[in-house]
Parts: sequence; structure tokens; C-alpha cells
Amino acid sequence: MPLPPILFEDEFLIAFAKPSELLVVPDSKDRRRESLMPLIHARFGDSVVNVHRIDSEASGVFLCARTKPAQDFVSGQFQSKTALKKFLTLVVVGPADEPVNKLVAQTRTAGGVLFDAFSIDAAIGEDETQKGRMRVIKKQGGKDSVTDFTVLERFGRFNWVEARPITGRPYQLRVHLSAVQAPILNDLIYGDGRTKLMLSDLKRGYKGRDAEKPLIDRLALHASEVTVRHPATRELLVIAAPLPNDLEIALKNLRKFQPARGRSGV
Repeated sequence: MPLPPILFEDEFLIAFAKPSELLVVPDSKDRRRESLMPLIHARFGDSVVNVHRIDSEASGVFLCARTKPAQDFVSGQFQSKTALKKFLTLVVVGPADEPVNKLVAQTRTAGGVLFDAFSIDAAIGEDETQKGRMRVIKKQGGKDSVTDFTVLERFGRFNWVEARPITGRPYQLRVHLSAVQAPILNDLIYGDGRTKLMLSDLKRGYKGRDAEKPLIDRLALHASEVTVRHPATRELLVIAAPLPNDLEIALKNLRKFQPARGRSGV
């Protein structure tokens, strides 16, 4: 597999546009699956290290340091929460279950519409019933986790959302959105896994249902921007990854056949 496109490169840092489904590091249970870091090491040497997390199922900016001083300087920004990360995601807004829990109530209008902007401040910890899975922890033992959200466009039950994680817990965006019953589309772990974005559901008179495939057939989560201070110049560096083709096509069809609704009015 070739290396993903390079978004930024100098003698201190290098950033890639990671495709979805590509692991960052080798899977200990399946060594046959390709992963990104070995590809990077084969091309640029073993001194290159990643400085932040990104889900294997997500696409977008993946930033690495090329020297130890650069690694320490940039990693420190992620640890101190001064590095900025932006994600774009297509979520499925389900009906709020009754009784409505506190988190759901903080994110929706009385009519069940997501607020134009909202924050989720909910501790995350490992799910005791399912190893490797995370969940919101209501009692002591979870790690503080905060995410800010802005709804950019509404297409019925599908909402196009910008997410800005303040903390960097594993699977944070997926867990937080699931907790407010607006999971990311095609999240097989934290969503229901049944909802699909089909053109036939958007376009009247669509022909070809028998052979139809979903417009997006992977986790609809994209790391769109990472902002850090450069280790040498100390100036702000914004690294952006363009939307992948599948998300572009999905949005194009949603905008054409499911006109976006206005703001929540709140």
C-alpha cells in the first residue's frame, strides 16, 4: 500500500491525510493487516513518531514528529490541551428515550432538535461488561472528558456536525455522541449499526434499489484540522485535510435531495 498524501512536511514535522480503516499501528491479533506507522518508518526512518491519536476507522489529519525535541514540544501541547483538533461528522439524531436523561436534555430543544452549539462534559471509562469498549461513567472512576459541538447543517435525522474535543480520551467523540442519542453514522460499536444513508431514501423515483450500496459505508468521522505551535518557529500551524470523496458525495446528495433545515432557534 502506498503512503497516504502528505499534507505538510519540513525537517521537524510531517502530516498525512490518513484514509479510513487504515490502522495506525499493527494489530497484535492480526499482523496481516497493514498499518500506517510501519509504512512511514519504511520511507522516513524509525525516528518518526506520532504525536496524537486518531481512530483507525476515521479519516483525516495524522501528525508526526521527525525529531525528539519536536515530539516533546508538540506532544506537550496535546497533553496540556493547547493543541486544537477539529472533526467533521455525520450523525444520526434519534428520538430521545423517555425519561430523557440529563445529557440528552442539555443538547436538545423541547422539540428534540440538537442545539446549534452545545458541549458534552461527561467522564469516560472502560465498560466493565465489554473489554476494550468505553462508556460514559456516572460514578467516580472515569476520566474527565469534554467536547464542544456545532451543528453545521441539518438534513432530517442526519446532522452534519463539527466536533472539537478539549480532552483526548480514546473514542471520546463516539462515546459522547452515542450518550446523547446522536451516534456517528455507521458506528458499529457505539451506534445501532442499522441506519444507512441510501440514495433511494433521498431521491424520489430512484431506480436500482436491488444493487444499491450506501453512500457512506464506513464510520462517518473525519479529522479535518489540527492546530499546533511549530516546534522551531513557535508560530501557529494549521494543518487541514480535505473531505474524502465519499463524504463529499454524501453531502452533495443530502443538500440536493434533503434540503438543510434552519437553525434550532435556540
